[in-house]
Order: sequence, then structure tokens, then C-alpha cells
Amino acid sequence: MGGNREGKKRIWHLAYLGIGANRGLPILQCYQAIYQLQHMASIKVIERSSFYRTEPSGYEKQPWFINLVIKVRTYLSPRELLECAQKIEMRLGKRKKTKWGPRHIDIDILLYENRRIDEFDLKIPHPFLPSRNFVLYPLVEIAPDLRHPCLSHTIKSLLRVCEDTKEVKNIEFISR
Repeated sequence: MGGNREGKKRIWHLAYLGIGANRGLPILQCYQAIYQLQHMASIKVIERSSFYRTEPSGYEKQPWFINLVIKVRTYLSPRELLECAQKIEMRLGKRKKTKWGPRHIDIDILLYENRRIDEFDLKIPHPFLPSRNFVLYPLVEIAPDLRHPCLSHTIKSLLRVCEDTKEVKNIEFISR
């Protein structure tokens, strides 16, 4: 923990972010997103999964994605973290035109502690987390025993019952 300029103690929270891209140079785009997140005083990247090459979901006539998950420590509120992620997405060229379509970068808040938020533009835990293996595979890699705050199942058990059949391939294999 640390103090801010007013002398108040900051409370750090754990969050998991999903990062993905399939336009331009997707691996580079993902690294740039991690770099920008890491170089903010309010966010510390603690761990990241391997990179995964994943088959598109939803809108299928597009290039395959590169996806990963990072674990961060932040003193930002969920809303502030969302705004920060959106600013980074815009700096990296995100121009959303097609729902689930091609993108230079996408940063989603998957989990924020055990919080449950259901607002128009902010839903935590991410509503599609249990049904998307391109999120579950990298999340299992770094937090297999983490419990979903609404479903009370571990991430590992959610992956076992996930009905998503889209291909997800680890292309990096980080040694742990």
C-alpha cells in the first residue's frame, strides 16, 4: 500500500483483465496494452498468462485472435479501471464497428475482487466469462482455483463444463 498526495491510504484490489486483438500485429498490440497498463501508477501487472491463438466467436468471418489474461493490482475503482482500459484501447486504435468483429485491441474487466456490478456499460464479473473458452483457458493458467463470485465454481471447473467448442491454442507456454 502507499499514500497519495493527501496522505490517505490507498486500498489495492485484485482484478483480472482479458486482452485480445486480431488486426494489425495482434501480439504487439497485446504487449502494448500490457505496457501501457503497467506504466500507470494506479495499476501493477502481477501476472500474465501465455498468449493463445483463438478461433473467432460470434462474427466468424475475420482473422483469428490472440488472447491472454492478466492479473493486476489496482487502487482504481471498477468504473475508473474501465475508463482507463477504454482510453488505452482508443490510443491503440480501437474502432468498434461490428459487434464481436475485428479489433486492434480489446481490454475487458473479467473479475474485480468478488464484486458484482450490473450497470449498463459495466458488468462484473464479465457476463460471458463462463461460456468463452478463449477467456477460460488463459484464466485457468494463472488462477485455476479462483472462484467465480456469482456461480461459486472455480475457473478450472467452469472450463471443464464450458460448451464452447472454438479452438484455443497456447502459442507461448510460459514456464511457471
